[in-house]
Amino acid sequence: MFVHAGLHRRRVFSGVAIAAALTLALIVGCKGGTTPVKQLLDDPSRFDHQVVRIAGDVEDAAGVLGYGVYRVNDGTGTLTVLTQTNGAPRSGAQVGVEGEFRNGFTLGTESIAVLMEQKRYTP
Repeated sequence: MFVHAGLHRRRVFSGVAIAAALTLALIVGCKGGTTPVKQLLDDPSRFDHQVVRIAGDVEDAAGVLGYGVYRVNDGTGTLTVLTQTNGAPRSGAQVGVEGEFRNGFTLGTESIAVLMEQKRYTP
């Protein structure tokens, strides 16, 4: 009986240890997840010149000769993304973008800001 109880505790402990290790690996392996666009626009000075990641659907895309501008809507808000190397993805595409957040200005309830794309990925 004692052997069975000890074996059960070891299995539970092993399961918890494995779950903790996997969670830690995900946290360390990821580059921090994404920041909701609403959070960026609600307090743009906090994120100004910080590297952030967003993900969502592309709206209003335009590009020529490798340069591009497009808007990403993540369901919480929409942010304009500028790229100097990758061109713009097509409207309707789902993308993840990592780049430097730049606060333009805030006037009343409107915040004008852009994300300078450094890397694009598939979310």
